[in-house]
Amino acid sequence: MQTPTTTNNEKFLTKPLLIIFITVFIDLVGFGIVIPALPYYVESEAFRATPFEIGILFASYSLMQFIFSPILGHLSDKYGRRPVLFFSILGSAVGYLFIGLASVLWMVFVGRIIAGITGGNISTAQAYIADVTTKENRAKGMGLFGAMFGLGFIFGPAIGGILSRYGIGVPFLFAAVLSAVNAVLVVFILPETVDKNAYKPLDGGKNRIVQLFESLKDAQFGTLNAIYFFLVTSFSIMTYAFVLYTIERFGYTAEQNGYIFAFIGVLAIIFQGGLFAKLVTRFGENALMIAGCLVMAASLFAIPYIAPESGGLIALLVATAFLAIGNSMASPAATSLVSKVTNEAEQGKALGVMQSGASLARAIGPALGGVLLNNSLNHVDNFTIQRTFWTASVIMIVAAVISFFSRSLHSEI
Repeated sequence: MQTPTTTNNEKFLTKPLLIIFITVFIDLVGFGIVIPALPYYVESEAFRATPFEIGILFASYSLMQFIFSPILGHLSDKYGRRPVLFFSILGSAVGYLFIGLASVLWMVFVGRIIAGITGGNISTAQAYIADVTTKENRAKGMGLFGAMFGLGFIFGPAIGGILSRYGIGVPFLFAAVLSAVNAVLVVFILPETVDKNAYKPLDGGKNRIVQLFESLKDAQFGTLNAIYFFLVTSFSIMTYAFVLYTIERFGYTAEQNGYIFAFIGVLAIIFQGGLFAKLVTRFGENALMIAGCLVMAASLFAIPYIAPESGGLIALLVATAFLAIGNSMASPAATSLVSKVTNEAEQGKALGVMQSGASLARAIGPALGGVLLNNSLNHVDNFTIQRTFWTASVIMIVAAVISFFSRSLHSEI
């Protein structure tokens, strides 16, 4: 590995760091574009996808990320960050293009699978940031990485919604162009940071599923890992089901849903960026984790009661606001506690196992939601909406109960 480009005497935001931040931002914009547009796209006359098939479409992307993220990370250690980033981003462009030009449903599935396989490059981007920052600046670099992640999620759904005005396939074609431009930036501007001659293969590690189950043996880490898994599962059920719910109840377009998801993202960034640290100082992570789980459970339980004649848009925005705030309390609190209960020498491994569980949860959530939201006629109705959101609410209650009864394990942290 080359010497990091940042030192105490140099500016923090170097050209390579700026490019990798732009890369992450564009990646997440492309991901966010899909969220409000995909259900409308595949429900159209050309595809006539059922709610179950839409759930599997969402799940397939995250499942591929779960499988291929460590593979891409290994390849980036062996062959360099730049070629892996280039080919993975170019692969995302191909995936989005496949979706945008699809004429039958299986082509959409192929596009989602390709995008999921190549979309597992976030760990490679994080490794690049570690390469080009000093230890003193690394936390700052990872913090900005998180900010780019959040901003991409805000702008992506809004852009996807706006572009859907010009054709429901247009957001996917735009995402393909965006990824192609991103790949060109990487190959021509981004310098390599890995010395390929210095590569030394590591001993074979354990399967990530095995690591997840083994993490449960440790009472402190295991309970936190379980809480985070349930939290992500519940939130991913909502992310999948929300658009189909607003289509059925409110008749909303992809553009209107894009604005609502952007609203959720803005609230999350404001809360995590400003209020979370103050609340931790006053109440501690345990209390925030329990409160966040309960707030999310209440919000998810309330959403099926909201309709144009009962609360309308105002009630919907209030419910989603509390959902965003609850998630912004519970999720960073769990992550923070994991970093505190883990030995410093094993921080990367612990957080990696935790994120592996989250990737698996993002696959399980939409798949489960697809089963729950689908009725015998392959449509969404009031009953399937209730059982889907209430199942997500029950999952959060389980997470809150685990948080409450395990709080003594983390009370001295």
